[in-house]
Amino acid sequence: MARYTNEMRERAVRMVAEVRPEHPHETAALRHVAGLLGMNVETLRLWVHRAQVDAGVRPGTTSEEAEEIKRLKREVAELRRANEILKSASVFFAKELDRPT
Repeated sequence: MARYTNEMRERAVRMVAEVRPEHPHETAALRHVAGLLGMNVETLRLWVHRAQVDAGVRPGTTSEEAEEIKRLKREVAELRRANEILKSASVFFAKELDRPT
């Protein structure tokens, strides 16, 4: 699987936007640009849709929001682990306090 630079992605998305008026539908424009760049049409379609969501033209979760959600999920998982550790420690110390001397 080829890795493309951000510059290449932006250029490909711009090319689709530029040639879109010359084609009857978006799929034809995607096929045309993908052929010119020697890339998979589906990859290009995903890039174009992601760019449209990020620009607010298409509904969906923006890239920025998706990154924030990932960060928050990691934070929640970390806090849950810490909470479990604290619960275990409190049980341990409660048992120690209840032990007869």
